Amino acid sequence: MKLTALLPMKGHSERVPNKNMKTFAGKPLYHSIMGTLLKSKYIEKVVINTDSEHIAQDGLKHFERVQIIWRSKEIQGDFVSMNDIIAYDLGQVKADHFLQTHSTNPLIGVETLHKAIKTYLNNLDKYDSLFSVTPLQTRLYWQDGRPVNHNPKKLVRTQELPPIFEENSNFYIFSRMSFHEAGRNRIGLKPQIFEVDKLEAIDIDDAQDFELAEILYKTRQKKMLKDGSPQRRRERRDWIKSKSFSAFLASLR
Repeated sequence: MKLTALLPMKGHSERVPNKNMKTFAGKPLYHSIMGTLLKSKYIEKVVINTDSEHIAQDGLKHFERVQIIWRSKEIQGDFVSMNDIIAYDLGQVKADHFLQTHSTNPLIGVETLHKAIKTYLNNLDKYDSLFSVTPLQTRLYWQDGRPVNHNPKKLVRTQELPPIFEENSNFYIFSRMSFHEAGRNRIGLKPQIFEVDKLEAIDIDDAQDFELAEILYKTRQKKMLKDGSPQRRRERRDWIKSKSFSAFLASLR
């Protein structure tokens, strides 16, 4: 079974101007997650919902298996719910299962996506959807100083605290049926959570996030060049032949 990936991208962004097309390690930011999605054997195609002619043209120029959906005026703007955009996409696409992600998750790896998709598909008898989370084991407080998840009188080591899970917005996997049964919501009525490594889960929300993610991305790419495992050698060979490798080298100069 294959899934259709949904990648919504608007032309305007507040905290990081032109974020989706901003140069990240030598190429537009969204190219990273696009490349990861299209490497996956579980992804049939990637649907880009956008209001930007620039993004649409760039997507069709650099990638295959891409469908462009023009964002209608009713769902344009900074305060439109992502579920409304997904609902619009589902009305334009013939598919049963979907993975929705963002351009702002450039460090998500294809192996992580494969594990998440397999977890989703293998548990459809128990769960109707899956979403990514980051575990937190730290002492949290409400604004008025009341503790959230611990007793200040008993200083339990943080690693012994029961984890609380942050919805990190890396990806959501769901079916057409679960979306509508949950009242047009990407998180279904019977969801399961999928933990993602803290560094891989970085989501770019502001300029500092962008800078940190780019540093981590470049560091990871350098490590891949040195990794001698058979799988990494294959990935390295494919990467060196790609245009993204030339862009990466140029970004280091």
